[in-house]
Amino acid sequence: MLNKPKFWDRKHESFYSLIFLPLTILLILINWLSQFIDKKKFKIKTICVGNIYIGGTGKTPLTIEIFRILTALKQKSVIIKKYYKNQKDEQKLLSKIGPIISRNSRTVSLTLAEKQGYKVAVIDDGLQDKKIDYDLKIVCFDKEVFLGNGKLLPAGPLRENLSSLKNYDVVFFNGVSNLKKEDRDEIKKINNNIEIFETHQKILNIKKIKKNKNYLIFSGIGNPSNFKSLLLKNKIKVKKTLVYPDHYNYSLNDLKFIENLAKKLKLKIITTEKDYLRINNFDKKNIEFIKMKLEVKRKKSLIQLIRKI
Repeated sequence: MLNKPKFWDRKHESFYSLIFLPLTILLILINWLSQFIDKKKFKIKTICVGNIYIGGTGKTPLTIEIFRILTALKQKSVIIKKYYKNQKDEQKLLSKIGPIISRNSRTVSLTLAEKQGYKVAVIDDGLQDKKIDYDLKIVCFDKEVFLGNGKLLPAGPLRENLSSLKNYDVVFFNGVSNLKKEDRDEIKKINNNIEIFETHQKILNIKKIKKNKNYLIFSGIGNPSNFKSLLLKNKIKVKKTLVYPDHYNYSLNDLKFIENLAKKLKLKIITTEKDYLRINNFDKKNIEFIKMKLEVKRKKSLIQLIRKI
């Protein structure tokens, strides 16, 4: 696994984005051909939470929040997450929230969900699975990076052009910062009918974190800068930051290095819940984690939208 290239999020043109630009033709062709794929409509209602910017847009926390809304509405719901060997952290996190079906195919998972009598399925990631006709299609963006450099893979971080938003129903802006008016306006130019929501992150176990201590933080997530910004916003003193690739599987040597570095610098250790769930066969008593949830602005409007599907 590799870290996300830094040039993906640079707003200005870069040497590397220009070098890789010809390779985006393949993705353009794949996306064009995908419109001709026959889509399967399921009896079970489907809400897909995905993105067009690859990784780090808050899909999983939003999936959890939507599942909680459905539970409050007394809808028999299930979470669908395609099985990936390197994403067991997300599967563990979701399984703590409610029932989850994770197979190699989303179509197989949805068929199984129907057989088990579920009424609504929340799919964590899957907008690029064009074989399925979802009832509600949600695109997530991070408020800080938004489109990055605005180019398709591998020249940039986008799986689809922004123009694809005309095919989707809802946009969510997630993250620590505030939504920029120009970003909202850019989306409305593409699809004036699309619903736009904004969320903020809240640390649920903030009282357990000692704010008078200095911290070493480490993470292997899609957008590690959000993790650091959230801690700083909550006045947690971050003195050292270690960043690993998304879904990184920590070795014993990695964890010993982190622990020894923290001891040397006289820092306490804190990480994300996803990373914490990835730490196996290691004494975690000296590692704290933040438990985070999304708070949705205009939540009543979101509930009304969910009721309509």
